[in-house]
Parts: sequence; structure tokens; C-alpha cells
Amino acid sequence: MPKIRYNNIDNVSTDKTLKEFKQWREQRRSKVKDYSYTVPKHPPELDYLHANRDETTITWIGHSTFFIQYYGLNIVTDPVWAEKMGFQRRLGPPGIPIHDIPPLDVILISHSHYDHLHLASLRKLVTAKTLLIVPDGLKRKMVRKGFHRCHEMKWWEHMVLGGVKITFVPAQHWTRRTLFDTNTSHWGGYVLEQNHALTTSAEESAAASEQKEASTGSQTTQTSKQPGGPPVLYFVGDTGYFQGFKTIGERFDIGVTLMPIGAYDPEWFMTSQHVTPEEALQGFVETGSQLMVPMHYGTFKLADDTPKEALDRLEVERERLGIQKERIRVLGHGETLRIRHEDHQKD
Repeated sequence: MPKIRYNNIDNVSTDKTLKEFKQWREQRRSKVKDYSYTVPKHPPELDYLHANRDETTITWIGHSTFFIQYYGLNIVTDPVWAEKMGFQRRLGPPGIPIHDIPPLDVILISHSHYDHLHLASLRKLVTAKTLLIVPDGLKRKMVRKGFHRCHEMKWWEHMVLGGVKITFVPAQHWTRRTLFDTNTSHWGGYVLEQNHALTTSAEESAAASEQKEASTGSQTTQTSKQPGGPPVLYFVGDTGYFQGFKTIGERFDIGVTLMPIGAYDPEWFMTSQHVTPEEALQGFVETGSQLMVPMHYGTFKLADDTPKEALDRLEVERERLGIQKERIRVLGHGETLRIRHEDHQKD
């Protein structure tokens, strides 16, 4: 049976030739980069995070890995606690040591690239009560690796866990883990929102019941619409700039966007798969989001840009666009952003 190969919107290609790859490697040898700046490390608020089940929080572990507390669920995105990525050592330690992470209800995987899916990290995080959510085409592989409590989703599909609706949304990227599995699973981001539906389908009700029984210490949640509830949260995943930002913004009333800003240099090579800081801000504006948290920089040397370069370009573009400084929240590793629900309600 032939393997399914997944594509981007409008079939935008991220393929690169061997000649182009060699050209990048040759250019890289001539570049001198300053890595003296490192992302600040903050002591994690472990006691608070272990006790909290009410407040919405976002804690940056590093790269695309966040620990998120949302409407009673403990969530980790793209779990990577690896000390190395290929031959490159991590630029700084994870914001929270993996053994200090509170018990997890959900792990969200954006795609199967090694810097977003680290199996050794998963094995330390997953318990019998943890649900793993992955893109379409990836579940079979995860089950083979021993992760049996796994649910996969196509673009725009959603599921409801407790009082949280989780939707898998498009991104512009690609994926591969071996020489033979290029684009055999999909890629994307996730939107988290309070489930405002008064009733759910039988499938959603079953999923919600299963999660309620499985979650350790989860509080009872309601699915009716509540004023002052948590803001809609958009975890972008890994992406180049694409029309999907505007489409996602039209479909969701987004409050907080976790947006990549790094691994863009050289732009002629990376443009279709990674946004520049300027494109990140353009995408943020198009989503209509109230707050942006940068990610996907400062942890691994995946391309030729440095953490300082990414942040400097982000700041210059923010000023040029006239975006209020407080709407771009740059976190340190281990730093927790506590979000008061009323602060991110749109008019």
C-alpha cells in the first residue's frame, strides 16, 4: 500500500536540492556569529505550578516546548529536553527540569521533526493518564514506540477534553525522521479555547469523560460559556509565512499566540518553512491576537541566525509597525506568564 504524502496549503513546496544544501553549508563556513547572548534563565515557580489548576499560565521550557495550564489541564507542547540536537549542544538548560514537571493531562505534538518530538523526553513525561495528540499520519508510529493513549487529528478537526476544545490548525512546513518517511505525517498548530457549546457530540462527551477520569487532580469544568474565561491560545508550531494566519484569525477570537521567530537564516533557504521575525509579526497581526510570546529561538543552533539577531529584528519591526511593547511578551527559560482572563477579552 503506497504511503500518503501530506502537502501544504496551495501545495507550497519546502523541498531543497542537494546543490542548495551544499551551497548553504559552504556559506555557513564563512560566517562568524556571536553567541555570547543567551536567553535568561528564571527559577521556575514549582510550588505554584504544582498547586495551580485555576489560572491560565504559560511557562517557556525552551525552543517550542511550553508547559501550559489551561482551564484545569496541564499541557506540554513539542516536548524536547534533549541536551543535544544532532551535533549541536543545547544553548541553555531547560526552563524546568523534566522531573519537576507537574503531572500532565495532554501533550501536543506539532510534527515529527526531532527538535519538536524527542522520544526520550516523552517516555519520561507520559503516564497512563497522559493523552498524546498528534497530526494525522503519526499515530501508528507513536503506538509502535509504545505510546498507546494517542489521538491524531486532521487540519481543522477538534476534540473536547473537560472544558477545553482543542483544534488542530494548518501550518506551512514539512516533516521527516528517516530517509523514507518524508511528509508521511502532517504538521500544524493547535488552538485551545474554552468549550462554549452547551452540548457535545457523543464522541466528544466520551473523550471528555475519559479525560476527567484519567486526569490527576483535574477540577470539574463546565462547558457553558462563562464571561471572563481563559483567552483563546494559539500554539503556532513550526511554519513559514502563509495565508493560514489570516484564516485562523478569522475562525478564532485569539488572545495569545505562541509564535516562532528563529531558524530563518539564510532566508533564501529557509523562507518556505520558517518565518523571519518580521513575518512572525505580520502573522501575529493577521491573526488578530492580543498578545504574542516568541519561541523557536535561543535553544538550538538550527540555522545561522543567533538569539540576539532574532530578538533585535523583532524589536525593530515592532517599532516600525507601531505595535505596543506590552503586546510582545519575551519570556526567559523557566519564566511563567500568568494571564488574567479579563486582560485578554476582545471588545
